[in-house]
Amino acid sequence: MTTLNGQQALTQLWAAAALDPSALERAQLPAGEAPLPSSFAIGALAQASIAASALMAAEFWRLRGGAAQTVSVELAHAAAEFRSERYLRVDGAPAPELWDAIAGPYPCGDGRWVRIHTNFPHHRDGILRLLDCRHDKDSVAAALQDWQAFEFEQAAAERGLVATAMRSFDEWDRHPQGQAVAALPLLNIERIGDAPPLARPFAPRPLQGIRALDLTRIIAGPVGGRVLAAHGADVLRVTSPLLPSILPLDIDTGRGKRNAELDLRQAVDGEQLRRLLSEADVFIQGYRPGGLAALGFGPEQAARLRPGIVYASLSAYGHAGPWAERRGFDSLVQTTSGFNHAETAAFGGVQPRALPAQALDHAAGYLLAFGVIAALSRQAQEGGSWQVRVSLAQTGHWLRQLGTDHAGCAVADPGLEQIAPWLGDYASDFGALRAVRHAAQLSLTPAHWTLPSMPLGSHAAEWLPR
Repeated sequence: MTTLNGQQALTQLWAAAALDPSALERAQLPAGEAPLPSSFAIGALAQASIAASALMAAEFWRLRGGAAQTVSVELAHAAAEFRSERYLRVDGAPAPELWDAIAGPYPCGDGRWVRIHTNFPHHRDGILRLLDCRHDKDSVAAALQDWQAFEFEQAAAERGLVATAMRSFDEWDRHPQGQAVAALPLLNIERIGDAPPLARPFAPRPLQGIRALDLTRIIAGPVGGRVLAAHGADVLRVTSPLLPSILPLDIDTGRGKRNAELDLRQAVDGEQLRRLLSEADVFIQGYRPGGLAALGFGPEQAARLRPGIVYASLSAYGHAGPWAERRGFDSLVQTTSGFNHAETAAFGGVQPRALPAQALDHAAGYLLAFGVIAALSRQAQEGGSWQVRVSLAQTGHWLRQLGTDHAGCAVADPGLEQIAPWLGDYASDFGALRAVRHAAQLSLTPAHWTLPSMPLGSHAAEWLPR
């Protein structure tokens, strides 16, 4: 199967959002050899999704009175940014380990594989209780021999845990959730309420003056917020002091943001978020579907509180189908939707092989930012309140459509030395950071972060003056 290059993938994405194709003339995405070891077009996925968010920012700036400008994204740099958490260094040393000791794939008693995700303590402890075993790989492996893969997957889901059975593409395509995902567009940008167009006067940077609330965790959602900050938005990340986090991801995706903590189960903190939302332009959330709505912060509720809002939601499996409310992470979506099975076959292995990046996470983050800026553009021209919906599974379905090329299996995995040209040095409250710079180059409004990474809860839950 022929793979699409980044320019072709960007054209697909632009059409999916029903945008003016003339803007594509200002995008420069040079092709090249596969940058990562995979049978899938990870490089094109990275190049196109990063370019889409940047080109949309450039077009929004033009809408505000700025000049037309070019956007370029180098293929290998884009692929490196899709692995930014792997390359992060703090005071010259690798960042703390991301993965829990027992996370990963295991064979079950029926010979099929499952993957468990235990990076959060409550997920880890729940899996150990379900299996009645110790916190070590040998104990988990032995316990799973008493299970069939699909039964374990279902038992974990019923307990709010995160584990999936490995499926082939054919099996996923026959699964009700796979069919629901295939019926969805790549992303949804929908009008959900009436509001007058909001004035967007000229500013030196594309998103300067835009206020964005970022209620997301892990990789995809925080990457989306980081993109908005790279183009000048005031991004306020709001987390709960009661929820676990993963430090190296917070460091990497925290560039350019302020961080506040609110416990939405407390009336005073819920009221403070309502005040913030009433003055926001963008609300990004990645919690379990329906979770924020139960607290009064669903899309329709937000549109009533702040007419003209752009409300963006990220999910694992999409907003339709029997798994619409199921929790999930990139590695689990890769496993259940066929990618691990396909990569294992392409490389001639036995154990499930993951993609060489958290590619669904990163791509979904850039698609989230792209959708948000596209919705901001429509709001400025048409009015209305808008909802953007992106999921890891829909992003994966798009990656499949970009094609495969087994020649990519022979590519060497790039280490720190190979991606050194794209690293930058950043000050932070965690220490001196060396991290991957943003891959999108805008000719007139260079993307950059003006704020350092800071620990969660470092800032007041307030907006800066516009």
